[in-house]
Amino acid sequence: MPSKSSARLAALTVAAVCAASTITLTSPAHAESVRIHDIQGDTRTSPYAGQQVTDVAGIVTGVRTYGSSRGFWIQDPAPDADPATSEGVFVHTGSTPQGVAVGDALTVSGTVSEYVPGGTSSGNQALTEITRATFTVVSSGNPVPAATRIDARSVPAAYTPAGDGAANGSVNALPLRPDRYALDFYESLEGMNVQVSDTRVVGATDPYTELWVTVKPKENRNDRGGTVYGSYDDRNTGRLQIQSLGRAADFPDANVGDTLAGTTAGPLDFNQFGGYTLVASELGTLESGGLRRESTRAQRSGELAVATYNVENLDPSDDTFAAHAEAIVGNLKSPDIVSLEEIQDNNGATDDGTVAADRTVARLIDAIEAAGGPRYDWRGIDPADKADGGEPGGNIRQVFLFDPERVSFTDRAGGDATTPTGVTKVRGKAALTVSPGRVAPGAEAFANSRKPLAGEFVFRGRTVVVVANHFASKGGDQALTSQYQPPSRGSETQRHLQAKEVHDFTAKILAAQKNAAVVVLGDINDFEFSTTTKILEGRGTLWSAVKSLPRSERYSYVYQGNSQVLDQILISPSIRRGGSFTYDSVHLNTEFHDQISDHDPQILRFRP
Repeated sequence: MPSKSSARLAALTVAAVCAASTITLTSPAHAESVRIHDIQGDTRTSPYAGQQVTDVAGIVTGVRTYGSSRGFWIQDPAPDADPATSEGVFVHTGSTPQGVAVGDALTVSGTVSEYVPGGTSSGNQALTEITRATFTVVSSGNPVPAATRIDARSVPAAYTPAGDGAANGSVNALPLRPDRYALDFYESLEGMNVQVSDTRVVGATDPYTELWVTVKPKENRNDRGGTVYGSYDDRNTGRLQIQSLGRAADFPDANVGDTLAGTTAGPLDFNQFGGYTLVASELGTLESGGLRRESTRAQRSGELAVATYNVENLDPSDDTFAAHAEAIVGNLKSPDIVSLEEIQDNNGATDDGTVAADRTVARLIDAIEAAGGPRYDWRGIDPADKADGGEPGGNIRQVFLFDPERVSFTDRAGGDATTPTGVTKVRGKAALTVSPGRVAPGAEAFANSRKPLAGEFVFRGRTVVVVANHFASKGGDQALTSQYQPPSRGSETQRHLQAKEVHDFTAKILAAQKNAAVVVLGDINDFEFSTTTKILEGRGTLWSAVKSLPRSERYSYVYQGNSQVLDQILISPSIRRGGSFTYDSVHLNTEFHDQISDHDPQILRFRP
């Protein structure tokens, strides 16, 4: 009669074989017994990719029982002397792995595969895995291999080598140099048990129970605890995503500037939505950094206050109207003009041909008044159904709110979804042919994208032309951790065309009236140092006023732990030369786990 332990081992082997038998197998090349570091090799892809390996030994360091990528990590407790070769690997089982626990010593047989999160078209790096696996537990209760420490001293300052031009810029085949490049360092630890200690949060907890920390506390830090992204060449090498192997309910609700005190440890993974990720079996204790939402000052009587605010797909079914109203009244101090982006139609994502958004806007105006703000008036133009991109059925658009006690709107009839506004002269001054009107709605630049909304306002007898924008998103760009270096930013092509259209429209206004007051604002979806912004600015036509702020304060959005500029307010020369403007990026959303929008509003105050 076999012993209980022998029976358990046999059962585990049989169970694993049965689980694998549901997968259609090819006939891969066969490799004799190898070690994990042999499988990982000293490049990003395995020299054994596509081959069958047998009796790969390791100790289980983590088990993932949720999501589409279920399985477990194993690590060789006897590493080689090469720092470029990882000692850990993920064993993909597809379904919840049965009969395996952390601390089990086992042998695994299966096919070495290179899994590209997001698919090969994403450009992401591949994750080396053992798939179609069978395994045998040799013993249980073994010590887990000690976690490799990731800290400011171990992560190099350089981010990545340039890719191989003969391989379309891929770094996959380049030998890893973990002592020189940050991405090589992280790749050399793929699948291994790693740890960080006392790390500052630089990306708040999101709905998917992920957050971002930095292991380099001084790297481009700002006063609020974030890490500022200020150029394409400085990608902030200390950033690392944290997930958890535990229950979602136990994951901390962290804000930027908080600290994960003590040790956070677990296997180092690579995923589609963040690249290198510490999947924590041990989470540090959250310590609050005391971050508070910012408020700007109120405009003075002679100042015109103009703001831009992306309210993230707002429609009448949302429960955020009161919170947005409080942001506009309490944090922005009731600007005279507010450009709103992502106002959806009256039934949101329901795709039934509805394009009107009067109910959406009315709810917000009522909420603002209830919060103690002014009774705003508004102007906007309904888009053609499904012609402006965004969430299907939502028909997002820009809308102007304005305080009629402080500002008047100059209405010129004729604006609709497809009629472009132009520039003319009225009594020697530049004027729009239709107001409100859309800028170049038929141009290729705005195909399946939001069309700019232009309007004429009068403040204390001075006309101010405001152009509200929501440029094409960065969706589809390759990640900073892409296998292609430098990564491709293909979405820029449309934004460059959009920037050119808006610049040229603005130039026509200034050609008609050299000292015209023009404000171009909105969700530009690009950085203040980007080519998009340079095209929009032109040669002295406009200037992005966010650049009046210190570099550490220039951000309106936090993405993967990088605090960066996406929302901008650009001004014409007469406003800039006046020297009386003030600019504020009001941080009340993007650094917080309970944000009501993923963007921070921007506000400009000036004397026309």
